[in-house]
Amino acid sequence: MLGQDVALLLKLCLLSGPRILSKTLAGELYLSPAEISMSLRRCSDSGLLHYSDLEKRVNRPALLEFLVHGLRYVFPAEQGGLVRGLPTAAAASPLKEHLIDRGEPPPVWQYAEGHVRGISFKPLYKSAPRAALADAKFYELLALSDAIRGGRTREQSMAADYLRKALNV
Repeated sequence: MLGQDVALLLKLCLLSGPRILSKTLAGELYLSPAEISMSLRRCSDSGLLHYSDLEKRVNRPALLEFLVHGLRYVFPAEQGGLVRGLPTAAAASPLKEHLIDRGEPPPVWQYAEGHVRGISFKPLYKSAPRAALADAKFYELLALSDAIRGGRTREQSMAADYLRKALNV
C-alpha cells in the first residue's frame, strides 16, 4: 500500500453513493487517473475496498482497524525542521480544541501557501495539503490519521475515537 491509498479510502468514506467516478476522485485528490486506478486495485487486493465497475464501497471496520493499529507502523511519522505549512495532527481540528498548547512548534505539512510555522511532518502523500484545503472534512481525517502516526498516546486515543465516529463504525 501507499499513503495515497489510505487517502483514497478516507475520501471515499466522505463521498455519498457507491457510484463515484475515478475521474472525480483524481480531481479531488490531485492524483492522475492512472494513480487512482492502481490505488483502487491495491485497496481491493488488501480487502479494504469492495470495488467493481459500478461501485466502490469501503470496508469501514477493516479500515478503522488498520488506521488505529497499523498506520503508524506502515507509514511512520517523518518529522524535520522548522517550515511554513498547514497544521496537522494535534495542531489541527478537531484535536486542537481539546488539547492545551504546550508552547512547542506545531506539526505542519510543508506547503508554500501555509500560514503556520512549525515542525515539518511528512503527509501521507505529496498532494495532501492541496486536497485538504479543498475539503475541510477530508483535512480533518488526514490530520486525525497523522495524530495516530506521530502523536502521543492521548492524542492517538482521541484521534481513534474521532475516526470511529467519522467512519460510522
